[in-house]
Amino acid sequence: MIIKPNFWQIPQPTATDFAALAEKEQLLAERIHEIANRHQHAKFASSLAVEDMVITDVIAKSKAKITVFTLETGRLNPETLALADTVKKTYPDLDFRLFRPNPIAAEKYDREKGRFAFYESVELRRECCFIRKIEPLNRALADADAWLTGQRREQSVTRTELEFHEWDQSRGIDKYNPIFDWHEMDVWAYILKYDIPYNELYKQGYPSIGCEPCTKQVKAGEDIRAGRWWWENKDSKECGLHK
Repeated sequence: MIIKPNFWQIPQPTATDFAALAEKEQLLAERIHEIANRHQHAKFASSLAVEDMVITDVIAKSKAKITVFTLETGRLNPETLALADTVKKTYPDLDFRLFRPNPIAAEKYDREKGRFAFYESVELRRECCFIRKIEPLNRALADADAWLTGQRREQSVTRTELEFHEWDQSRGIDKYNPIFDWHEMDVWAYILKYDIPYNELYKQGYPSIGCEPCTKQVKAGEDIRAGRWWWENKDSKECGLHK
């Protein structure tokens, strides 16, 4: 008999979690308001993860002048692309955009290195990430004076020192992590309380979702980012977007 693995499941917040959410919601709204008032061209880089859907919802509801964009890498799951369409329909007044990689650079990498060369080394994986994520991000932020992320301290060993406000040295602009101090249960409490749309892959055991060939399901009890670049050491599991 084949025993199917027990995969990660969407957390089920308790009444206590929902009760504690009001204070976090208020603080998040204040943070978004502060960012919008402080900057003329703030932009939010959304991966369409649940964290990002929380921030997107607050931006939309508050009518904050913050552009929201997603990096459409060309290798996203169909479920992720479907969610991008849902965001447009759910928040019709939101300034929501997609940024794609340079097709010539992406095709050259696939032709010369191989379509799945990123499995061969960290260097080749980071080169792919640069073409499909970092270069489009740089274009998206070219006219921005600040940008926001959905990063949380709890997500990985590389983010434990995360703060609300940072200085992006390479781009010379401010960077904000509005829910840096939220826990996973806080995020899901918000999503479920307000019936916010989210990626269908969460229901299939994917707690952290990136490009399709670089993401897999996570077993119950594993680190939530164990399915991202699973063939690499956990200390190298960043694409370079947040350096």
